[in-house]
Amino acid sequence: MTGVDLTQIDGIDALTALKVISEIGLDMTRWPTGKHFASWLGLCPGNKVSGGKRSRMRSKPTANRAASALRLAAQGLVNSHSALGAYYRRMRARLGAPKAITATAHKLARLVYSMLRYGTAYVDAGQQAYEQQYRDRVLTNLQRKARVFGYQLVQEGTGSAQAAATL
Repeated sequence: MTGVDLTQIDGIDALTALKVISEIGLDMTRWPTGKHFASWLGLCPGNKVSGGKRSRMRSKPTANRAASALRLAAQGLVNSHSALGAYYRRMRARLGAPKAITATAHKLARLVYSMLRYGTAYVDAGQQAYEQQYRDRVLTNLQRKARVFGYQLVQEGTGSAQAAATL
């Protein structure tokens, strides 16, 4: 009916896909981007500013059934060996469970939007690929910060000659 299979996304089963589609419909042109769609669902952090400072960063409360379904789908990724499961666990370690659920539901909403709007297929890269991409991103940022301070990062070798040289 939609032209794409939303159940390919980890965490989304047939019932969740039906709930989301029944709540939002099939016309995704109402939202210009996936971020607008996630904001309409109430899955984006708020940006209430008072006196030049962000005073409230909580996401707005909504009674949206599609957002609730995506939150439940995100919570189901806790033991998933996929890139989305690794993302949820990393966010949960950093932010705590409630914020991690909302962040993962936001990511799921953007995936649903792109699949329904553009007909793209979801391909899971896997947990190892996600973790390697994260390590590469952290290493690039560390190298950039070291360059700013005038340092250079050198990768430590694991050979026996390196171990003997350090002793």
